[in-house]
Amino acid sequence: MAEKHLIIGGSTGITAALAQQLLEEGHAVYLRSRNRPEWEGAEKAQWMSWDAASGEEIPELPEDINGLVYGPGTINLKPFRGLKPVDWENDWKVNVMGAVQALQQCEKALKSAAQASVVLYSTVAVQTGMPFHASVAAAKGALEGLTRSLAAEWAPKVRVNAIAPSLTDTPMASRLLSSEDKVEASKQRHPLKRIASATEIAALTRFLLQPGQASISGQVWFADNGMHSLKPL
Repeated sequence: MAEKHLIIGGSTGITAALAQQLLEEGHAVYLRSRNRPEWEGAEKAQWMSWDAASGEEIPELPEDINGLVYGPGTINLKPFRGLKPVDWENDWKVNVMGAVQALQQCEKALKSAAQASVVLYSTVAVQTGMPFHASVAAAKGALEGLTRSLAAEWAPKVRVNAIAPSLTDTPMASRLLSSEDKVEASKQRHPLKRIASATEIAALTRFLLQPGQASISGQVWFADNGMHSLKPL
């Protein structure tokens, strides 16, 4: 049975890979992002422009939604002493308030569906202390709290989960993976000695959206190549 999925994002990276997977399965995909997606097959999705940090209404929401995925995020890595109020405000606005706005506007449509699932994105840096991650970890930590609270409030009608990746090979992370030396150094920081692809994280997102995962809610899933829980010899 075809499902309806609203993806906030979808122009690049994880949410673009997810949109492609959902379209290949024959589902209806609604994309709302600042930039028009240009990947092959994007014309099959229903795209409209929306900036998650704008405070504006999401245009033309469907009456019912089976899956809501909020993809916008930031990688703002600075020493704590160098973080200005505008840095904290921007990370909070994009990572938290954009998600809150999307969730509030989509609540009725999610609860109108026979089954519905929400997936948000955190970061491994919330549970694993890392230097230079103060502002983004603070914002994503709030998102993890929102995930658990909303999962309780919206149960049993709507499931809410989050995924906490480590560094993933996406355009947003390109500055951190801009040379072979940087890529290799990043791999070595992970117990599994690799970097996740956007397609991998998208596949986990799709797993959590599926009706067959009806018992999973209020969870934060670590897709971090072992960084959070493993300590190699």
